[in-house]
Amino acid sequence: MVTKGILLVGGKGTRLAPLTNSTPKPMLRVAGKPVTEHQIVKARNSGIKELVLATSYLAEVFEPYFGDGSRFGISITYAVEEVPLGTGGAIANAASKLNLSDDDSVIIFNGDVLSGHNLSDQIAFHEKTCSDVTLYLTQVQDSRAYGCVPINQEGRVQSFLEKMDNPIADTINAGCYIFRNRALKQIPNGQIVSVERDTFPKLLSDGFDLFGFLDNDYWIDMGTPHSFIKASKDLILKPELSAATSGVANGCLIGSNAKIHPSAHVGEGSTIEDGVLIHEGCTISGSMISASANVGAGSEIRDSYIASGQVIPPGSKLIDEIIGE
Repeated sequence: MVTKGILLVGGKGTRLAPLTNSTPKPMLRVAGKPVTEHQIVKARNSGIKELVLATSYLAEVFEPYFGDGSRFGISITYAVEEVPLGTGGAIANAASKLNLSDDDSVIIFNGDVLSGHNLSDQIAFHEKTCSDVTLYLTQVQDSRAYGCVPINQEGRVQSFLEKMDNPIADTINAGCYIFRNRALKQIPNGQIVSVERDTFPKLLSDGFDLFGFLDNDYWIDMGTPHSFIKASKDLILKPELSAATSGVANGCLIGSNAKIHPSAHVGEGSTIEDGVLIHEGCTISGSMISASANVGAGSEIRDSYIASGQVIPPGSKLIDEIIGE
């Protein structure tokens, strides 16, 4: 049984600037909760009892929010990288916080990803195949932007291929792995290592058993501001995707002391945070309006992000816009 996990939350999120100028990417709020909270709840509901958060950029903001995990029904500890070590180095650093036997397995979550995939089924597949590493894979229409991971009929990984103009498979690494400790120990400690480019290909060439667990449920890589906005919208419109999503009503999520004029229309997966003022005649759809923002009368805001405290002039029209701090 897999009961221990590592959550990679050390990324700076440069592509998400200005959203990440003062908030680490995994602490950005989607559907009213930090990305990391959605992942922690998913892990807990799949039987994970002990979780290490692998932190680096703005590491100090995580523990005040998540504490020892008791508020979330899970044990949480922290592994801080003084110097960023890459995904593989972060995994090795965090694994040193866990007491593992050779045959123990650890589940690793990428802090950039939200998915609706069945984690319990991935764990069961890992145990059934006695795999050294089980990667969660998903199929995409165009894998050129991702690279691909071909598998055979049994699910055994055949190779790890970088981005190419004519991919030979539509299955991609979706950012959730289960490592048996004997494979985990192959990652060198204290070194900069990419699990995608270094660890996986080396394990395969060294004869370790790597399998792909294919699940085509909801999946999104929140690497850009627009995919981040989309993720929040998706979770509000389909709150069943995350057990951490709560308070949704009429297709939107509205803070307790937000003030919305009766003539304004808010919906289509929007989040309106505490202290927001939305004046008469506004239309807000698929957007995130952060705390204490003020949206002037007659404004139209679609699929956009408005940072905390921003003042939007009356009559503004914002579509696919990021109004940062």
